[in-house]
Amino acid sequence: MKKLFVGNLPSDASEASVTALFSEYGKVRSIELIADIFSGNCRGFGFVGMEGHEARAAIAALDGNLYCGKPLKVKFEEAAPRGGRGRR
Repeated sequence: MKKLFVGNLPSDASEASVTALFSEYGKVRSIELIADIFSGNCRGFGFVGMEGHEARAAIAALDGNLYCGKPLKVKFEEAAPRGGRGRR
């Protein structure tokens, strides 16, 4: 399963609406929208889990396209850098 970063979502986006958007390209395995702690509204981004070929189809179709008047940013989630110096 691949995890996609989805950015530039409207504040009224819900898990149901984003799932409906991505399910056109395959089965949505998981979804996590990041919500504001005070208002409970979407902070404008989240993560969607899909199988590899379905995720690539969703990226090709949705990245840069308008959703509720805003251009979506859809890409594979980047792993956090490993190693480094850390705390001393």
